[in-house]
Amino acid sequence: MKVCLIQMDIAWGDPEANLRHLDEVLAATGKSDLYVLPEMFTTGFATLPGARVEKEPCAGLAWMRRKAAELDAAIAGSIALELPANEIRPSERQTTDRDKCANRFFFVYPDGSYVQYDKRHLFGYGGEGDRFQAGTQRVTVSWRGVRFLLAVCYDLRFPVWLRNRDDYDALLIVANWPDARRFAWDTMLRSRAIEDTCYVAAANRVGEDPACDYSGGTAFIGPYGETIAQAPERQEGVIYGEIDLEHLADYHSKFPVLEDADDFVINL
Repeated sequence: MKVCLIQMDIAWGDPEANLRHLDEVLAATGKSDLYVLPEMFTTGFATLPGARVEKEPCAGLAWMRRKAAELDAAIAGSIALELPANEIRPSERQTTDRDKCANRFFFVYPDGSYVQYDKRHLFGYGGEGDRFQAGTQRVTVSWRGVRFLLAVCYDLRFPVWLRNRDDYDALLIVANWPDARRFAWDTMLRSRAIEDTCYVAAANRVGEDPACDYSGGTAFIGPYGETIAQAPERQEGVIYGEIDLEHLADYHSKFPVLEDADDFVINL
C-alpha cells in the first residue's frame, strides 16, 4: 500500500483557505492509496477561547468525502468540530453546551463512508481539555488489506493506549506538534514503531499559530524503527511510504516479540 503524508502550513482559523490550498497540493501529488493530513488541518490548533472551529454541516468532512471519491483513495486527518448538545457527556456540560468540541479524526473511504476517532489524550498544558471533550474508544480501521490504529498528536506519549494487541499493522498519527518538543516527537515515533513492531505514518504541520512554532517532522517509519521517508525541515512537502505486509509478517515470524508483551487493562 502506498501512503502519502502531507506536511502543510495551516492558515489560522480559515477552513476555506486551507481547503483551497489542499486542492492545489493534491492535484500535484502522485497516486496513492491513502492521503494523510495533519491534526486540525482546516483551522489550526483551535484551543484558545474564541478560536474558530468547524460546525455541522462540516465543510472539512464534506471536502474529504469528495476528494476520496475523486482520488479513489482514503483520506485521513483531524478536524476541530463543535459538538451538538446530544453528543456532550453530562460530566462535560458547561454553562454553554455549544462551546464543547471534539478533536475528531476522520478516516474517509472513496464511497463516502467514514470512521471517526475522538482524540483520547487532550493536551492539558495547552488548554485543549477546557474546550474539547476526550474520546473514550480506541479505533482501528482496515483499508485495502492494511489495519491502522488511529491516533492524534498527544496520544503519542501514551504507549499503553497505543499498544499493539495484534490488531494493527500501522500506527496512523496526525499532529500539531511544536518545535519546542520536536526531539520528543522524533524519538517517540521510532519508539512506537520498535516496541509495537509496526509501521508508523505521522503527519505534522509547519508554520506558526498564535501560540507555537512548528518545524514539521512528518515521517514514515518502518517496523525496525528505520526512517523510510521524512519531509523537509520547516517547509511544506509531500512524502511517500510503502506498507509491505509480507515484510511485516516475515519480521513478526522471525522476531515475535509481541507474544511476550505484558497484558494491560485500560480503565476509561
